[in-house]
Amino acid sequence: MSFDPFGDFATEGYLRNVEKEKDLDIVKRLEHTSFTTGFDEAFAALGKCRQFSYSDVLQTHGILFSAVYPWAGQDRLSIVPTLTVRKGSIIFANPSEIRPAIEFALRKGQEKDYLRAHPGEIIGYLAFGHPFLDGNGRTIMTLFSALAQRAGFSVDWSTTDKDTYLNALTKEIDAPSKGHLG
Repeated sequence: MSFDPFGDFATEGYLRNVEKEKDLDIVKRLEHTSFTTGFDEAFAALGKCRQFSYSDVLQTHGILFSAVYPWAGQDRLSIVPTLTVRKGSIIFANPSEIRPAIEFALRKGQEKDYLRAHPGEIIGYLAFGHPFLDGNGRTIMTLFSALAQRAGFSVDWSTTDKDTYLNALTKEIDAPSKGHLG
């Protein structure tokens, strides 16, 4: 069974994508293309912000994924307010907790010394918020890269092993501030 929070997969495709596509491999390619073509614009938009806010997170997602999803840039609270999202043993923020979780991460992440000392903790809090139906990881990667740049460091995502990273991120979400992501 495919993830179908709207209950209309048969007629509207996966997550009501603009192509009404049901084949997840095709949808993932559409998402990847949208992300790669929108990344520079999203990063430039973040560069114009003095302080990052929740609306900047929404805008970043919108820039990255509006070519695929009409709801891009809208959080789960606004489009599926009763949906609880789980992956394995991890339960992400309930819709009413998304904004406070992300705002906490942004507040701590914009303290440069704190971010340099606790980068994994910040990315873990951002991931826990899980504001969107899809595209959370790439949106958070983009936002975190902008935060890191402001704090004077960078992450070379191209050298990061995805499985190792996701395992450590899962541990970080489950037990924050234990150094799982270094």
